[in-house]
Amino acid sequence: MKPGYIEIDHTKTYLITGAAGFIGYFLAKRLLEQGCQVVGIDNLNDYYDVALKQARLDALMQTDSSSGVFNFIKGDIADKDMVNTIFRKYKPGIVVNLAAQAGVRYSIDNPDAYIQSNIIGFFNLLEACRHSYSDYQGVEHLVYASSSSVYGANQKVPFAEDDFVDNPVSLYAATKKSNELMAYTYSHLYNIPATGLRFFTVYGPMGRPDMAYFSFSQKIMHGEPIKVFNHGDMYRDFTYIDDIVAGVERILCNPPDHDGVRHKVYNIGNNKPEQLMYFIEALEKALSQVTGQSMVAEKEYLPMQMGDVPRTYASTAELEQAFGFKPSTSIEDGLLKFAQWFKEYYGY
Repeated sequence: MKPGYIEIDHTKTYLITGAAGFIGYFLAKRLLEQGCQVVGIDNLNDYYDVALKQARLDALMQTDSSSGVFNFIKGDIADKDMVNTIFRKYKPGIVVNLAAQAGVRYSIDNPDAYIQSNIIGFFNLLEACRHSYSDYQGVEHLVYASSSSVYGANQKVPFAEDDFVDNPVSLYAATKKSNELMAYTYSHLYNIPATGLRFFTVYGPMGRPDMAYFSFSQKIMHGEPIKVFNHGDMYRDFTYIDDIVAGVERILCNPPDHDGVRHKVYNIGNNKPEQLMYFIEALEKALSQVTGQSMVAEKEYLPMQMGDVPRTYASTAELEQAFGFKPSTSIEDGLLKFAQWFKEYYGY
């Protein structure tokens, strides 16, 4: 771990956008458990089940903490006036932007949502960070979500942070690459310390219903066939949510400053891609274990979907060198924890 590493600073106010989202919820929960002041923003849109987002929010409101306080604002980061009002009122020291329109396939038919949230919304946050230095002491670190999707259909594996990433194959990926460029520019012009995190297929309890492992589980439990794209010849670097939060936590209070460059990008992945068919087998075993019944998916094999990529595989060397951290949860353990939550939450 680099010299001068700083643990979570309990005197700071942490602003988390997308606080009712999957990663946002678990990060906010972790900070609140440590007694931090957390301000959460989320528009609670209906891209997926709003009830699940509300369940996450309800859990945050009930999180045990010694002195932490959670303030929630329902709003959209594409609303510049709202963003500016929040910055003036709460004066965040650490800003974590996890609000985004997610999903590769959804971007094919709904491009407007990606421009509004991922481009305009992020621009509003950058502007608020920029002006924070004249309004108050200022933002000490902007941490924002990028994505493994920026690597597109790169053939070289594992994907490393210095790889060429100028050929996105989906609008979602293009917006995430744009976020990195925008953050670098604002960091260069206005000295805003910023770190981008390229997340690799995050999964776990209370996860996103639009992701394959979640929808597969629903269909398997109902005896419905699952769609297996590219005839199963796909690989994903699945990363368990607890590993993601542990990695983000180490970065929050440690803004980059290397030879005057105050912007950095890291991969956060498991560094171990799983073949899709093995992943499905592990999910079947996990569901079978928690239900006490044999759960085997009926499979419908289909060609690759437009905008998708055959493989993701994270090099985690830079994150490990800087922070001594590498995700470690196996796909078997992670899916079992998900299956246990899934069964309880949906009452199977």
